[in-house]
Amino acid sequence: MVSNPVHGLPFLPGTSFKDLTKTAFHRSQTLGYRNGYAVVQRPTVGIGGDRLQVNQLSQADLDELASKIPILTYGQARQAPPAAFVPAHVAFDKKVLKFDAYFQEDVPMSIEEHYRIRQVHIYYYLEDDSMSVIEPVVENSGIPQGKLIKRQRLSKNDRGDHYHWKDLNRGINITIYGKTFRIVDCDKFTQVFLESQGIELNPPEKMALDPYTELRKQPLRKYVTPTDFDQLKQFLTFDKQVLRFYAIWDDTDSMFGECRTYIIHYYLMDDTVEIREVHERNDGRDPFPLLMNRQRMPKVLVENAKNFPRCVLEISDKEVLEWYTAKDFIVGKPLTILGRTFFIYDCDPFTRQYYQEKFGISDLPRIDMSKKEPPPMKQELPPYNGFGLIEDSAQNCFALIPKAPQKDVIKMLMNENKVLRYLATLESPFPEDKGRRFVLSYFLATDMISIFEPPVRNSGIIGGKYLGRTKVVKPGSSVENPVYYGPSDFFIGAVIEVFGHRFVILDTDDYVLKYMESNAAQYSPEALLSIQNHIRKQEAPAPELDGQQAEEDPGVRDLEALIDTIQKQLKDCPCRDNIREAFQIYDKEASGYVDRETFFKICGSYQLPVDDSLIKELIRMCSHGEDKIDYYNFIRAFSN
Repeated sequence: MVSNPVHGLPFLPGTSFKDLTKTAFHRSQTLGYRNGYAVVQRPTVGIGGDRLQVNQLSQADLDELASKIPILTYGQARQAPPAAFVPAHVAFDKKVLKFDAYFQEDVPMSIEEHYRIRQVHIYYYLEDDSMSVIEPVVENSGIPQGKLIKRQRLSKNDRGDHYHWKDLNRGINITIYGKTFRIVDCDKFTQVFLESQGIELNPPEKMALDPYTELRKQPLRKYVTPTDFDQLKQFLTFDKQVLRFYAIWDDTDSMFGECRTYIIHYYLMDDTVEIREVHERNDGRDPFPLLMNRQRMPKVLVENAKNFPRCVLEISDKEVLEWYTAKDFIVGKPLTILGRTFFIYDCDPFTRQYYQEKFGISDLPRIDMSKKEPPPMKQELPPYNGFGLIEDSAQNCFALIPKAPQKDVIKMLMNENKVLRYLATLESPFPEDKGRRFVLSYFLATDMISIFEPPVRNSGIIGGKYLGRTKVVKPGSSVENPVYYGPSDFFIGAVIEVFGHRFVILDTDDYVLKYMESNAAQYSPEALLSIQNHIRKQEAPAPELDGQQAEEDPGVRDLEALIDTIQKQLKDCPCRDNIREAFQIYDKEASGYVDRETFFKICGSYQLPVDDSLIKELIRMCSHGEDKIDYYNFIRAFSN
């Protein structure tokens, strides 16, 4: 007994009741899609969500269980449902029976053949019992071939009956539209299908052959010439086959001789030789393509034919004992043709293959005949004449139109407007040169040196530019590899020789000290020690001067006292660090002097108190001449 899930009563007729509280009466979803196909699912619940109290077996399972039960309580067992009907066009779709057959065709108006055998394929389509006859196409047969009978149902007698697959077998004749076809064989699928249907197949037969077609397949007659050598055979066999050799003719032993390159062609079809010239661009020769026209070349002449007039008559076989053949042309060996000795150094791949197959020579290496260039001659420069730089003078030897030497652009950009200034004296045996002072300026961008001598009143020596910007060669360096003075060669106490004059460095400016401090690796320990000693001397307290020294240098004592006084008053000048750079920009020659107009212009731009009495006195003491002012001593008053 199955109880009612709602009221608890047995589920029997008359005891079932409706649920008045139910509000949902929708049906469950039984149709879904999977991979694009509709799939039907059996519902698990009924209307309103009530669970169905039925068996969840499929219809096929129920039919199987019903067929297994012999007797039911109420009547006989139900019969199994019939199988689903499948139409013929679905069951036999693309299933075709193939038979090999032939038919005989008379040829009334021909002497060579009386009948013709034509082979065909008979196709039987199981889906609609139609048939077609197709003859394979034979190239150049001259007969219309292809589809002889298109696909259709064919009648087999006068009553209108059609051919069926049960009527087809191997080893039988069938008549279609008045032509009798002999079926000799079928394919594997046809054999399996007919045997599965209970038809006993006849043994296969051999396909009949067309006699005229077999006659045409016979080989052609071969003719053997009675002579030992057949020129026609040689011509037909070796036509357009040419051996190519690369050779040179070395005539350098004779006057105005040279080494020239040629291409030798050997024609296998008639054993003739041709020599072609290889022209190079601008070789100065007429563009004749051939050195020797194509002809047979004699190798050994008859003794009586040595005085044969070759330039008048052609040489025949009577005057020649042996002609040149292909075996005489070997790579790596000389060859004399018409009095010229050619050396063969290479050949093309076809020639190598021919020699390997014909003579068994497989080793034909290429010989390198390239001209070896002489060792380059070292260019010797003429002796230096002393004018200008060595690099500028050397450019006249390298090109007809000299070009400027290549400069280090990166170095010029990094060291632009960077100048190292030194105070030096002239080392001279003359007593009038002992008191002379010079300003050496070294330009880091171009490695050039300029020398300026500040004018001194009543010295008897005209000051000014002593040496313009130029590179100075170190003493002892060669002309081929000149060595110029560098920043590491300038330090206090160093001797600089400039074109025979020796200068001793006495002092440097503050920028040189900063540069040496930041680039200490470039300088020697001796240079760094000299700078350290110089700084110690400046920092040490100055000894008291006696009365004699004060009488000797009263101007220097007054200048130093005036600078010291100005430094105490203007110790808080905001632009004192940039004054030196401003004066150096306008001082292109690094002389240490600027004109009065430029001097007052710079002072006005930095708002220096030039109207002050102390500043006016300093300007007076720094003046040299009417238009020059020494800005070195002037800017000392604005720096600590």
